[in-house]
Amino acid sequence: MDIQAVRRSYARWAPIYDLTFGRVTGAGRRRAVTVLNALGGRVLEVGVGTGLALPAYRPGVEVTGIDASAEMLEKAREKVAELGLSHVKALREMDARKLDFPDGSFDHIAAMHIMSVVPEPERVMAEMARVLRPGGTILIVNHFARDPQDNGWLPWFERKLAPLANLLGWHSDFDRSRVLSTPGLTLIEEQALPPLGMMTFLRLRKD
Repeated sequence: MDIQAVRRSYARWAPIYDLTFGRVTGAGRRRAVTVLNALGGRVLEVGVGTGLALPAYRPGVEVTGIDASAEMLEKAREKVAELGLSHVKALREMDARKLDFPDGSFDHIAAMHIMSVVPEPERVMAEMARVLRPGGTILIVNHFARDPQDNGWLPWFERKLAPLANLLGWHSDFDRSRVLSTPGLTLIEEQALPPLGMMTFLRLRKD
């Protein structure tokens, strides 16, 4: 999947995202923001989308959001303006493979439901690690492919959807090893999330 395919896909989804994928992904967003509210500090939300998580951050958490989709960011900016979200410091259009921030700029990073969307997720992970301070955390919420030996309906469904990645805007057969092999990051927590354990919450710490 290339960046232009991602942009086209999310331009289509932007008007209805909150009422469709937004509902399915609610549990992961709530889990990640709960952790970030407890940690505090400077937070980068990679793939902020329409800004569904932004109202849930507590005052005092400084949030910067980036996204590759101008249409999704416009929806996020509308939320910030309508709700007066002063803790949101910036919303910027940006390719997550080339983050325009200095090393160690953020205390914590959230990547919710975007790792199976971005081109070259390994590069995105490396960039997030670069702009994260030592000891900081990266929170990932994503759907990962089931064990290929599992013959249940969900793995079968994932395989059927895999060829439609550019149309859907995400990879249904995304392997978790692609986000867990980044040098300098250690997995410290993993949790299956509803519905049906389809989503997984990962917390990684920068060594």
